[in-house]
Amino acid sequence: MVQAATQQVTAASGSVPLVEQYLTFVLGKEAFAIGILAIKEIMEYTQLTTVPMTPEYVRGVMNLRGAVVPVLDLSVRFGKQSSPVTKRTCIVVIEIATGGERHDVGIVVDTVNAVLDIPSSQIEPPPSFGSHIRTDFIQGMGKVNGQFVILLEVDRLLAREEMLSLTQAGETASAG
Repeated sequence: MVQAATQQVTAASGSVPLVEQYLTFVLGKEAFAIGILAIKEIMEYTQLTTVPMTPEYVRGVMNLRGAVVPVLDLSVRFGKQSSPVTKRTCIVVIEIATGGERHDVGIVVDTVNAVLDIPSSQIEPPPSFGSHIRTDFIQGMGKVNGQFVILLEVDRLLAREEMLSLTQAGETASAG
């Protein structure tokens, strides 16, 4: 099981910065990360059942120990091309909260990198691009080895209405 995701680390100055653990992964050529507490499971890519009339970013649904779990293509969700499935493609099952309820959702990633400790002092706020680009799903920008990693706010990847429609589509797929 995953160890505690938040640790207290004492710095030389005597201050106590907060360090959080993040699972880092790649979509296209960009590095992303999700807080480890939201991660339920990392799986090899498996055959998915497509569900008609779902948004383009929904690859399908999968059976996870008897539960129907929608699987999203984050690249498409973020307005990019879908990546081809390779032997390194994974499905990361995360738990998201929408409308006071918790749901499991799979996200397709090109490759999983590592679990990293990122001190809060190395996290910048999300960039401001103006009103035409959504950044509400970005928790911040983590600095790791001189590079930025986009830290995702999993509870904001989908709006409540989107999650409800995915849940209904999953129920329809499992009934049929």
